[in-house]
Amino acid sequence: MSEHLIRITVLDRKGQAHALEAPTDLGLNLMELCKSYGLPIKGTCGGMALCASCHIYVMSNHALPKPSDDELAMLDSAFFVQPNSRLGCQIRLRDELDGLQVQLAPESE
Repeated sequence: MSEHLIRITVLDRKGQAHALEAPTDLGLNLMELCKSYGLPIKGTCGGMALCASCHIYVMSNHALPKPSDDELAMLDSAFFVQPNSRLGCQIRLRDELDGLQVQLAPESE
């Protein structure tokens, strides 16, 4: 079985770019990937779209699945929401996301 790896660039809250390699055959989401690299993303609810502590901005033009009603409801209550806001826990890593660029949203405080 061959491992499928994609590259994702994450800008942290200080503007520093982090090049991450992500397997696409493990069912991971973007929040889990960021946490595995030690980036400051909380994911307090464990990826259930019940909080907005994995709020990110999508900076590249990748086609992503539309946000679910749960994700939109959480973004409604989040701080610093932009048109390109998403919850990292709702973005499943797949081959089509190779080259994805995201930025961690500011924290609420």
